[in-house]
Amino acid sequence: MKEIRVKHIPGIEDMSEKDIFELMTSQTECNPLDCVNWQEYPYAPAVSFHLAHSEKALAVLFKVTEDHLRGTALENNGPVWEDSCVETFIADPFSNEYFNFETNCIGTKLASKRRSRTDADHFSDDLMDRIRCFGSLPHEPVDSEGEDQSWWLAEIIPFELIGLEKAPESLRANFYKCGDRCSRMHFLSWSEIDLPAPDFHCPDFFGKLILEH
Repeated sequence: MKEIRVKHIPGIEDMSEKDIFELMTSQTECNPLDCVNWQEYPYAPAVSFHLAHSEKALAVLFKVTEDHLRGTALENNGPVWEDSCVETFIADPFSNEYFNFETNCIGTKLASKRRSRTDADHFSDDLMDRIRCFGSLPHEPVDSEGEDQSWWLAEIIPFELIGLEKAPESLRANFYKCGDRCSRMHFLSWSEIDLPAPDFHCPDFFGKLILEH
């Protein structure tokens, strides 16, 4: 099982966007997100991510360079996976269920608690508002093809949204990059997935996050 040690940065959830970006870029490990699990989808954008946590939240910073920048979903819990999309999946610490936090390149969010790909309880508007999200692109439609287009996006996910009062010792998780309607469809993961067809909804292949204290 792959592992990442997640740096403790107290109060990161309340910091400015600039400070969060600079701290995570300079003080946390850069993790490649580069597993091409299905050879019929060989395209691999350059993707990496940084992790940090406080006692209250997990912070994820994605950095992407790709050839088709697509952001068309504007409403939360819409089809963000069809766009240039990054995703954080976290196993429920108390059951066999899991949470998925998906965000397209312009900051439109999807979040739910799931039992499977098709069986889910999507977050209410109030819960969605508690997920802090910001990045390098404005929240407006984009559809641009061309080499080496770069963007970044950060999400701050409160532990309360996954049923925890404070930071745990560890979490099981996986991280993804996809674009179902990009010019070159792709499905990248951090922790390898050994399945015959593309499927991110597979907690058996999650890796481990060790939260430092």
